[in-house]
Amino acid sequence: MLTRLILLSLAAALATIALKTVAWRMTGSVGLFSDAIESVVNFVAAAGALVAIRWATRPPDKEHMYGHEKAEYFAAAAEGLMIVGAAASIAWLAVDRLVHPAGLEDVGVGLTVSAVASLINLGVGVALTRFGRRSRSIALEADGKHLMTDVWTSVGVIVGVSAVALTGWRVLDPVVALAVAGNIVLTGISLIRRSGGGLMDRVLPDAERAAIDQALAPFAAEGVRFHALRTRRSGRRSFVSVHVLVPGEWSVQEGHRLLERVERDVREAVPGASVFTHLEPADDPTSLDDAEFDPVPAVMQKPSARSDQ
Repeated sequence: MLTRLILLSLAAALATIALKTVAWRMTGSVGLFSDAIESVVNFVAAAGALVAIRWATRPPDKEHMYGHEKAEYFAAAAEGLMIVGAAASIAWLAVDRLVHPAGLEDVGVGLTVSAVASLINLGVGVALTRFGRRSRSIALEADGKHLMTDVWTSVGVIVGVSAVALTGWRVLDPVVALAVAGNIVLTGISLIRRSGGGLMDRVLPDAERAAIDQALAPFAAEGVRFHALRTRRSGRRSFVSVHVLVPGEWSVQEGHRLLERVERDVREAVPGASVFTHLEPADDPTSLDDAEFDPVPAVMQKPSARSDQ
């Protein structure tokens, strides 16, 4: 499904490039030209996302035992850089048009063609963004957001070019193009920052952390404590590790059964998560040597009587 959506994005990019180029050639508007340039970036970005998603969905292997999901972050970062580059080229052309103003032609037909291209981007952008969020694919979501940015860009350009046609103020055309460039830069920077956070193993969102804490809380009744809880997100996968402290007189079999339950409950709290546990005796002081790392709530660290059940 991911690949199909990216192919749909590629097809939409080709269609909008053709339509917006026609609109620019008909009107001579630098604002519409900037809109066409962004569609070219859309196509290149979608092609990069296709490669990244195919790589990211490959199963773990001997060289990448934790999977390939981070490939999507590289694609999203590359898309952000391309967006910023496109913005720079648009700004350059806009400044040149400010210095050398030019009139517009066939505005009505040109804007109609551009509006059709925007409707195509709107439909595809909504689909990519929604499915990207559901599947936790940052490359797919980034491509969808880029298309949605393109839609708003096109709306601004259409309004600006219409204003030029109505008022005769030629300066509005390059001013709109500069505004488009600024909006594109913000989108690109946002993608780069998010990709950087993913590559740096950012922790899971607060809602998922709270779900993990809730899943671990009931074990306190059995004299079980937890510490050194660590989480991270890698593309569509989540990773959770935690140290589990049990009474020292427990057998290995008892400890193993407990860890199976802990891992099961955490996976239910965070679907699809890879969960790693480490068993330690609660009465050994060295078991708390790394307790300062991301401790769980205090209620789960207080010892209590072991249940007879």
